[in-house]
Amino acid sequence: MKEKIDVLIIGAGPAGIFTAIELLRQKSGKHITVLEKGCAIEKRVCPKQSTGKCMNCKNCAITTGFSGAGAFSDGKLSLGCDVGGDLPDLIGRELATEIIRYTDSIYLEFGADSKVEGVSHPDKVEDIRRRAAKAGLTLVDCPIRHLGTEKAREIYAAIEKYLIDNGVEMIFDAQCEDLIIEDGVCKGAIARTGRQVKEFLADKTIVATGRRGADWLERVCKAHGVEHQAGTVDVGVRVEVRNEIMAEVNEALYESKLVGYPLPFKNKVRTFCQNPGGFVAQENYDDSLAVVNGHSYKNRKSDNTNLAILCSHNFREPFDRPIDFAKKVGELTNMLGAGHIMVQRLGDIYKGKRTWQNELASSSVRPTLPDAVAGDITSALPYRSILSILNFIGQLDAMLPGFAGYDTLLYSPELKFYSNKIKMDGRLNTSVRSLHCLGDSSGWTRGLMMASAMGVLMARYLIE
Repeated sequence: MKEKIDVLIIGAGPAGIFTAIELLRQKSGKHITVLEKGCAIEKRVCPKQSTGKCMNCKNCAITTGFSGAGAFSDGKLSLGCDVGGDLPDLIGRELATEIIRYTDSIYLEFGADSKVEGVSHPDKVEDIRRRAAKAGLTLVDCPIRHLGTEKAREIYAAIEKYLIDNGVEMIFDAQCEDLIIEDGVCKGAIARTGRQVKEFLADKTIVATGRRGADWLERVCKAHGVEHQAGTVDVGVRVEVRNEIMAEVNEALYESKLVGYPLPFKNKVRTFCQNPGGFVAQENYDDSLAVVNGHSYKNRKSDNTNLAILCSHNFREPFDRPIDFAKKVGELTNMLGAGHIMVQRLGDIYKGKRTWQNELASSSVRPTLPDAVAGDITSALPYRSILSILNFIGQLDAMLPGFAGYDTLLYSPELKFYSNKIKMDGRLNTSVRSLHCLGDSSGWTRGLMMASAMGVLMARYLIE
């Protein structure tokens, strides 16, 4: 079966859906079809809420479905162009700033909280910046609009309804198998919907499959000669401490974005996705790889703050499979944890011993991921990664006394797959005509806002 459309969008994450929103707002009149491997947002329910354990679903409700993976993590919109990837390098900082501002106004129209975090306590922020510098770290300023995990669901549900009510064709449970590329031109895609395999022929094809689809996009690029390069892959841990340790930073900034280059390797190490009063969560990929993430709700709080600490790895020739590298790290960690996320106390790492389950029960930091398995994460993480992370934690402790406490919890694996960087020009054109790649899967963005903004810009270029 064949179907002809104007704009085919593969992936209903922020980049894809904001492309559709802007096409509608600009009254483009285009026939838009969105293919999404997951389900509609109202059907995105994780069975772990009732079973108490991960059921290894075929399509993880946390990482797939309308609004993508990031929407249900903690729902934070970074309002500055210094955070969220390299899109400003591609289109220019001035345009990136303008697009972010415009995109933020759309989120507000759909019900985002008007409060902006990180701008109400300038004196406290300056003090935090001085302490960070003294510890050898750099504080990256970025105002945050926090949607909240539960509020994000409401906002994206309203967006889903808006798109459907205005004629956007949403096809869920649609697994894209390949692109149709002939003579250097993309003609559409082949997707499996239920038991049918269909060709979707389109004037323009936009791949916006998110971090979840980064490895698929890499395979497609290699198969069809779409120019790309291996980029950065992040390997790290999710750290959980008592709220009291992070209270000052939580109040002044909500999320502290700190960057360092600790000895001896000087890899870039950074904090990411900080969740005050939040909860550590598990996500599962198609190959049953379990990775750790964090959630933060508006109206439900824990006694802990969790955040990711990520060590960036940039590989050079002849190696060109950074995603596979990170997955191997994750698979080894999962193997040691019998398919579960592993957790270890920092003090036990320093003492060279594993953590036992009964020890967690008596710790001052109680894990918010109850089915995490106590063990030894250092047996799985690469030496370069774990040593860089531990030395970075030491710098954080100099800035925030108590951060490197004995009972501080480290969960593994925390992995970010956005290493396949698609080569494109400032108008988001790839080396294949009529093919565009957006969002985190393109390697140019890292987060909700920048991916959404890239979608808005794509729509504007499509109608010029």
